[in-house]
Amino acid sequence: MSSTLIRRAALPAVAVALVLPLAACGGSKSSSSSSASGSPSGSAASGKEVTLTVLAAASLDNVFKAEGAAYEKAHPGTTVRFSFAGSQDLAAQVKQGVPADVLVTADTKTMDGLKSETGSPTIIAKNRLTIATAPGNPKKITGLDDLSKSSLKVVLAAPQVPVGNYGDKVLKAQHVTVHPVSQEASVTAVLSKVELGEADAGIVYVTDAEGAKGKVGTVTIPDSQNAIASYPAATLDDSKDKTDASAFVSFLASSQGQSILRSYGFQQP
Repeated sequence: MSSTLIRRAALPAVAVALVLPLAACGGSKSSSSSSASGSPSGSAASGKEVTLTVLAAASLDNVFKAEGAAYEKAHPGTTVRFSFAGSQDLAAQVKQGVPADVLVTADTKTMDGLKSETGSPTIIAKNRLTIATAPGNPKKITGLDDLSKSSLKVVLAAPQVPVGNYGDKVLKAQHVTVHPVSQEASVTAVLSKVELGEADAGIVYVTDAEGAKGKVGTVTIPDSQNAIASYPAATLDDSKDKTDASAFVSFLASSQGQSILRSYGFQQP
């Protein structure tokens, strides 16, 4: 029996359960599987129904739902399901053998650690950091230096989370020491703390703050102090639909896929 089969056979029920709710995360079922250019390709082109499971970084939640809907419309017969979480949690799922077809992380470091599990990655988007505050910025935060004030409740992502790692680097580069009230497992959790008033400020991605406009304010981090987050996408070696998985990655890098990413504030790769 192959090592892959052994691993799957030993997969705990809890790991399998992680993918069961995926149907609620994807777009509605519609048709398709053609290449990014629109010509038929993959299993769906032959009339076979295809379901692609995509493990994606939490910061891609809103935009990927739009990507999934567009892909399904262009690829009759294909349903795209998503599981969103911190990149480190997605990596753990891949190593456990959770069935999936595509992985998209918020940093290259996490993807590089899975070289033996994935195909060659493609950078599909980039992002930057910003400081999220309460609406109207009542604490009058002006920049990274202010986050060191003991009077502020600051929440950050944990260091092993890409946005936490990026944030740690920019703070250290500016010699700013922050004592966060909590360290969260995803950028969406950081944003939620600020939205709920449980923190005065947090470091998040520009796209997340933009998606929460009206619920949070933002303080721009200058480019000279900022960090660029790269999002690699790759097929998973254990995918049962590698051709279709590859077609989805190609779609993300296509002009249509890129247009959707831009509309949500992501930067060009």
